[in-house]
Amino acid sequence: MARIAPLATPVNAEIEKAFEGLKRHLGFVPNSVLILQRRPQILFALGQMLAACWAPDSTVDAGFKRLVSYMASHAAGCQYCVAHQVSGALHLDVEEQKLAAIWDYERSPLYSDKERAALDYARAAACVPNEVTDAHFDRLKAHWTDDEIVELTGVISLFGFLNRFNDSLATPLEPEAITDAERILGRTRWSPGKHAGAG
Repeated sequence: MARIAPLATPVNAEIEKAFEGLKRHLGFVPNSVLILQRRPQILFALGQMLAACWAPDSTVDAGFKRLVSYMASHAAGCQYCVAHQVSGALHLDVEEQKLAAIWDYERSPLYSDKERAALDYARAAACVPNEVTDAHFDRLKAHWTDDEIVELTGVISLFGFLNRFNDSLATPLEPEAITDAERILGRTRWSPGKHAGAG
């Protein structure tokens, strides 16, 4: 059950405009945003960070950044954000087979050594305490530029905020996100946990 209820309607015209963008980008307005609109300054700051991490001139593929976000959220234990990354990856045309194979990315032929290095890094960076080692960086630098590593780290850090926000408030998952996560990941590997229930 949600610890703070999402506000169903936008509190002002500027937020309503932001909602339209989210619907185009994700297919629905996340309950996290409906809760965050209680403090528009935080919501707008988050919007700037999201826009920067998914900027059109980014060099890291947007769909792959969803997989990095998935891994960071999985490592942090946030089932809300895991489900959202599945929905987001689908909207960016990440192949369903590849998305479903993320549980086995270390061995799956659907993932390259370059992708594995970034996903290993995301998993280690999202742990508390942080588990990133020099070995992670050696592998990253073999495949990614410094600018791309900063971009990947920005995405992981952004989800550090979102994971803590949504897990602390037990933000309820939207039906669309639950459906996507259950279909792609399967009920044996994912469940909404405390994020189940209407928002």
